[in-house]
Amino acid sequence: VGLHNCGFWRPKSFLDVAGLTLSFNSWHRKTHHDSRALWKHEAVQKYLESLSKEYQQVSRLLNADSINDFEQRALRKRCTDLSPIAAAFQEIKEAEREVEELEAMCRDLGSRDEKQLLELALEEKEILDKKINMLCRKLFQLLVPKEKYDRSHVVLEVTAGRTTGGDICQQFTKEVFEMYQNYADYKRWTFDIVNYTPAEIGGLHHAAAHISGDDVYRHLKYEGGTHRVQRIPETGLSSRMQRIHTGTMSVIVLPQPEEVDVKVDPKDLRIDTFRAKGAGGQHVNKTDSAVRIVHLPTGLAVECQQERSQLLNKEVALRTLRAKLYQQVIEKQLSHEQSARKLQLGTRAQSERIRTYNFTQDRVTDHRISYDARNIKEILSGKEALDKLINRLLEFAEIEAATEYLENLQALEGGGC
Repeated sequence: VGLHNCGFWRPKSFLDVAGLTLSFNSWHRKTHHDSRALWKHEAVQKYLESLSKEYQQVSRLLNADSINDFEQRALRKRCTDLSPIAAAFQEIKEAEREVEELEAMCRDLGSRDEKQLLELALEEKEILDKKINMLCRKLFQLLVPKEKYDRSHVVLEVTAGRTTGGDICQQFTKEVFEMYQNYADYKRWTFDIVNYTPAEIGGLHHAAAHISGDDVYRHLKYEGGTHRVQRIPETGLSSRMQRIHTGTMSVIVLPQPEEVDVKVDPKDLRIDTFRAKGAGGQHVNKTDSAVRIVHLPTGLAVECQQERSQLLNKEVALRTLRAKLYQQVIEKQLSHEQSARKLQLGTRAQSERIRTYNFTQDRVTDHRISYDARNIKEILSGKEALDKLINRLLEFAEIEAATEYLENLQALEGGGC
């Protein structure tokens, strides 16, 4: 540990510390995606131990009189980066020591008189295990750089697919859109509907909404893709046949940074007005208040029909159009930033099937992480069950990113300035 000879602080590479010969790639394929499992890897322990020691040495060097201002600034930045990682590392180590002490005590407790004490010790161990799991996840979140758009608001769109089962896709699309609306309420986000095109039989063809709040894109970024439904239709001829039908609907999630600076030439726009069809009160069907804007150079089209005023609908539609045009810029950046490992979680493309909702088996399967959840109604209610599934996805992604981060450090071995 020390100042690199090029005049700035350079952390040691992973191999410098661990002497690692095992490929993280092969380990990763064999190991369950879990923060605790990654934490227990010997090479990870050695690397984190080195960061903790580096933090202590940097702290001591900051108090030395022999370093110049430039070196002090570099050391201060490094100290700020390492401080939360070192703190979490030490917290986990301390909690593990407490678990070991409890386990040793439990082995010594055997008589009936000590049964109550044993139960208390086991309860305490369970609490500590949960704490360690939480700290492990926090540690790897600290270790891996945040994604650029995680804190952004989003534009969420849903579109019904096609099936021989009649209205199954439209009905499912409505349920999924309401699921995200309820989830926004559960997370205390703002959910503003900008377009809503219902189907004649009570389902939904297409809808779009702006969702704003804390870390919206971080939670919803892996929801984009094709959602498949398998169920026996409740109405129509196919329902009397008691045959399972399969349908799909697609979800698109676009990050929308607060400042979307995209210049749109009015000459490139075709603006149409029409009578609204959505649910928004009796006024929507009385005037041509709905607005459709087509961006001629790209063919992008957006609609808004939720506001009473044509002017307001036009304003919202323009904002959505700018977000979609800006998304083209974001897509290029994301495609450059995404590695092969992150793509295992999904390209976020509309054509990719990411999840199946099997009503006859009361099971939801996320194909990217091979995760099954029971009780479809609970998940479609958009509350705790959906939040658990989304957090499972996020933890999986975090472990993917942490593993990639450690592999990249391996690749730096022997690298200089």
